[in-house]
Amino acid sequence: MSEGIVLVEDEGVVEIHIDRPDKKNALTAAMYRAMTSALADAAGRGDVGAVLIAGRGDDFCAGNDLKDFMEGPQGGEAAFDFIRAIASFDKPVVAAVQGLAVGVGTTMLFHCDLVYAAPDARFIMPFVNLGIVPEAASSLLAPATMGYAKAAAMLLLGEPMDAQAADGSGLVSAVVANDVLLDHAREKAAALTAKPPLALAATRRLLKGNRDDVLARIEEEAGLFTEAMQSAESREAFTAFFEKRAPVFSRPS
Repeated sequence: MSEGIVLVEDEGVVEIHIDRPDKKNALTAAMYRAMTSALADAAGRGDVGAVLIAGRGDDFCAGNDLKDFMEGPQGGEAAFDFIRAIASFDKPVVAAVQGLAVGVGTTMLFHCDLVYAAPDARFIMPFVNLGIVPEAASSLLAPATMGYAKAAAMLLLGEPMDAQAADGSGLVSAVVANDVLLDHAREKAAALTAKPPLALAATRRLLKGNRDDVLARIEEEAGLFTEAMQSAESREAFTAFFEKRAPVFSRPS
C-alpha cells in the first residue's frame, strides 16, 4: 500500500502495521493515506469483521513525521482524513501498543474499541508544547475517558502516562507482556469476528454514543489546529525542536 504501512489479513481481520521502526513509526502523509484507504476497503467488505492496528519495532507510533508535516498542507490534510476515517469506522478496531505512542499515536486510540499495551508503553499528547492544539476529538474524549484532571495533565502540560496509569485511567483495556502483545491483540480481534455481527454492531454504536458530537469536535479542532500552525508560537516551537533547544515564547502584552 505504502512505504511504512504493511497490511496483513487473517480470517476476517485486517491488520494495519505501521512499519517505519527506524523513525519510531512516525507517520508521513503517504502513510496516513494508506491507512485511510485500508479502513475504507475494510468498511466495504463483508468478509472483514475487525481491524487491528500495530506498530513494528520498539514503538507503536511517534506521531507525525514533523519534517514531512512541515513541507506543505498535504501532511495535515492526510492526517485529518485518517482521523475522520477511524472516527467514522463502523467495525471494531483493536490496537496493540508498545513503546512510544505520541500525538496521534495516542489520540487514535480513543477511537479504538480494545487497546492492549505493553508494560513499556508511554502515551504522550504534546500538542501545546508544539504551539498547536489537540486533534482527533481528544479534547472531548480524553476527559470523558480518564477524567478532566488526568486529561489536563496530558494535554496542558504534555505529561506522559505510563502503561499502568493508562490501564487505571481507562485508556487501555489491559497491560500485556511485550512478547505476547500482538498475539493477545490478534486473539481478541478474532474473538470479535466470531460474535453475532448485528448485535456486536448495535452494541458498539450504543457504547460510542453520539458520533455527531465527536465529528463536530474533530472539525472544530482541525480549524484551530490549522490556525495554530501559522502562529509565531508554533514556528518557534517547531524551530526549537529541530534545533534541539528549549523554545522561548513571548506573552501577549
